[in-house]
Amino acid sequence: MGPHPAVAAIRLAVRRVLHDILNDHPTPETGSHERPAPPLVLVACSGGADSMALASALAFEAPRLGIRAGGVTVDHGLQPGSDLRAEEVVLRLRELGLDPVEATAVTVGREGGPEAAARDARYAALDAAAVRHGAAAILLGHTRDDQAETVLLGLARGSGIRSLSGMAAVSGADGRYRRPFLQLDRQTARKACMVQSLPVWDDPHNADPAYTRSRLRHEGLPALEKALGKGVVEALARTAQLSRDDADALDAWAGQAEASVRDAAGLLECAKLYALPPAVRRRILRRAAIEAGAPAGSLFARHIEEVDRLITGWRGQGVINLPGKVVAQRQGGRLVIRQG
Repeated sequence: MGPHPAVAAIRLAVRRVLHDILNDHPTPETGSHERPAPPLVLVACSGGADSMALASALAFEAPRLGIRAGGVTVDHGLQPGSDLRAEEVVLRLRELGLDPVEATAVTVGREGGPEAAARDARYAALDAAAVRHGAAAILLGHTRDDQAETVLLGLARGSGIRSLSGMAAVSGADGRYRRPFLQLDRQTARKACMVQSLPVWDDPHNADPAYTRSRLRHEGLPALEKALGKGVVEALARTAQLSRDDADALDAWAGQAEASVRDAAGLLECAKLYALPPAVRRRILRRAAIEAGAPAGSLFARHIEEVDRLITGWRGQGVINLPGKVVAQRQGGRLVIRQG
């Protein structure tokens, strides 16, 4: 008899991603008789149901494909006993047969709010672990439900189609981060843990109404499903993929158009920018602001709209202040975006 359907689903999702990783990181040819080390894939594991299901599937599938499998858990230090819980997660990962396994502690700052600060600290720690161990990829346990929440948060921010595209299946430097579960719901991962008797930890922050995502998960999405019927999560996840395709196409268009709107000195020409479709023009403006030093995570649609008015609604406006001490101003038919 085969595995439980939930277990089979998570293993299939991980197997597909591992095949992709092997294709992206082929085993190098060597002139010696020594066999090169197989690629290492790490799982980022909090001890929750999603990441424990992911860790178990990785432990099962990786050896069958000749891939080494390890794990990392990040101790954010935000709750009493978090260090002890991180040690428990390390033990669970080792029991699954993963190696290397480590817990890494981080200091969470305050910039951008508690959720954003914790996320930034976590990804910095995961990046460092990948470099330290020479990992080809890190698997993340985000599910279709997480994707739906991300789309709604983007919609609430009003940050445009890129925000609606949610999380990418592949992201990070050189495609470091892979998300195998974006087409699977949260209940499938939890069921897989239950039938395999995997212990899971439920983070109290996930139920704390002080956090925006928690309120959305426990109040917002259930209210939407009550008003609109079942299928909201699936529809939002589908919207994410469609939006990502559109955003990628517009980004490519903007990348090709940017050279044509700069003068010989590299300055942006307002008349040429004005002739572009707004979606393309604003992407060029956003990219220019980021290149000047504006943090991407703090640069919102309202900032770009203000800069855009220097082109489309010029009335002699003064300097526009942007995050990161970047300023934008119109000078002699040119748009200058620089450090203030």
